[in-house]
Amino acid sequence: MKIRYISAKVRIMAVSTIDPLASVVALLKPEPSIAKLVNGGGRWRVERTNMASPFYCAMVEGTCLLTLRDRAPLVLGAGDFVLVPESFDFTMSSIDPPPPGAPHLPLETGPGVFHLGEQDAPNEMRCLVGHCSFASPDRELLVSLLPAVIHVRAHGRLIALVQMIQEETQSDRAARDMVLVRLLELLLVEALRSVESTMAEPGLLRGLADPKLALALRQIHADPGASLSVQGLAAAAGVSRSTFFDRFHSEVGSAPMEYVAAWRMAVAKDMLVKGNIAMAELARRVGYGSVSAFSMAFSRHVGTPPGAFAARCQAA
Repeated sequence: MKIRYISAKVRIMAVSTIDPLASVVALLKPEPSIAKLVNGGGRWRVERTNMASPFYCAMVEGTCLLTLRDRAPLVLGAGDFVLVPESFDFTMSSIDPPPPGAPHLPLETGPGVFHLGEQDAPNEMRCLVGHCSFASPDRELLVSLLPAVIHVRAHGRLIALVQMIQEETQSDRAARDMVLVRLLELLLVEALRSVESTMAEPGLLRGLADPKLALALRQIHADPGASLSVQGLAAAAGVSRSTFFDRFHSEVGSAPMEYVAAWRMAVAKDMLVKGNIAMAELARRVGYGSVSAFSMAFSRHVGTPPGAFAARCQAA
């Protein structure tokens, strides 16, 4: 009895220390791409299309307009930070942009430094702009858990992190790539936890802002191989089964067991890409009693058997 009690206590402590937000960011595997300092003067506009990559911008001074596809323009001022986890089309411009059709090619004035607008116009805006990529094989699922746009005003820590990324990108110091990856992870975590839960769309942040749902989400992320059920998760949250189901669906945006299955598959994909694990052990770690049961679930969810998926990823 004493051994079981200690074991249960250790399990509870392990569950309580798992951070779903950190596990999602880690599984996204952010990788550095572009970081640059952009100055603007006079009337200017820059457009990007079909990028399908994460984009962030930290305003150092001045103001500008950021227009994302199908969204109202955002006015960005000094100290503002904006992150778009998956950006396809966007336009940045001066508050009074030039007419359509006017030339708007940026002028590179130094390594990683660009000027927008009239060449002789004094700088009125300065921002740090960056792009990165997510190397996760399940990036679509993980991105869907995050807000479509994160806009934080007057946040010195985020500005400082972007400045560090900019400096590190332009340097050629030892372990630069490792440092950039860690800085990107910190940037994502800091940006996500700075979002007010009332402003976030249904997703992980809204779920974690609900103390009851947060308990269940921690349990899911702590051990995807555990025997998880709506009834058990509701008990962990301390609410009835029906209340838990409705609240989870409303705040997180999916049914509880759909979320569990998706998270298990995301973890499984990550393990398959890393390799060096027996299929039976992998199946056990993501909650399946046999290789055949896991293979059927994976094929149904992903559209290809786990062995074929692993081979394809390792050949890429």
